[in-house]
Amino acid sequence: MSKTETPTPLVEADDSIDTEEELQARVAWHYYVGNLTQQEIAQHIGSNRVRVNRLLAASRESGLVQITINSRIAPCVALEAQLVQRFGLAAAVVVPSGATPEANMAALGIGGAAYFSKHIESGNTIGLGWGRTIRAVLRALPQRAYGPISAVSLQGGLSHCPSINTFDIVSDFANLCHADGYLFAAPIYVSSQKARDVILQEEAIREAYERARNADLALLTAGDLTESLVITYGINNPDDLRTLRKTGAVGDMLGHFMDEDGKLINHPLNRRTVAVALDDLRQIKRVVLVSGGAKKFLVTRAALRGRYVSVLVTDEDMARRLVDEP
Repeated sequence: MSKTETPTPLVEADDSIDTEEELQARVAWHYYVGNLTQQEIAQHIGSNRVRVNRLLAASRESGLVQITINSRIAPCVALEAQLVQRFGLAAAVVVPSGATPEANMAALGIGGAAYFSKHIESGNTIGLGWGRTIRAVLRALPQRAYGPISAVSLQGGLSHCPSINTFDIVSDFANLCHADGYLFAAPIYVSSQKARDVILQEEAIREAYERARNADLALLTAGDLTESLVITYGINNPDDLRTLRKTGAVGDMLGHFMDEDGKLINHPLNRRTVAVALDDLRQIKRVVLVSGGAKKFLVTRAALRGRYVSVLVTDEDMARRLVDEP
């Protein structure tokens, strides 16, 4: 080759690589594998410690970095046993409470993923709820094939939601676990009870509905009356929130609103919900509820009192409140 010739690259550059993601990966590698301090990494990449800290946080939030801690914490183990005994659960997982709501959500995701992944078996049908908490679980779920499995929505979706929807959850789970995905191709709330009954008779939706009712394993969360996506984006009439509170609602599961004892309240929304009924959850062998944070205490306790779930994944503060209450 002459000096004027340009050498042919052995590997073509991949224009699709996200430079921000690449930087996150590089920083995470130096921090978790190379054991460099944040200050050393900052010098290495020509940045500052604040930037490195943000990149590390972003890599955990996106799921680029997944953390597994191979040890149990004695107070959490003790709380798990007390939760099982008090609420008649098959199992409980208690994680240390995070210092911030974001850290708490990430901890719940890690705890939920660790439990859930151990109970997926070949041939299973997996029922999936939705929400930020379920997204946190999927971000911590290891990518692997479990054999032939299928995933199905437990409820309809929202026509407008800027962050996450039921369709995203099923799609993401299917990609992670090489599953067949089935969607509840309907809104979570329709105009009337009659409209809901008609929709549930549609062949495609009926198939998903029956598949969800007969799931082997289910993963869901609960929503309070302040920040849940159903409250924020699913309820179009402001009067509905007022009347929900007036009739004693403390939150929802799968779009069904409950009182503090876990009983369905008498409200029009509950008659317009396109989702698996809460009573149907009792027929599913293992229903895993992932729910934590101070604002979700009442609705989590309601779900346990209603005996709709068999496994609870929660944080230490929530667990202690649940077991210490008279």
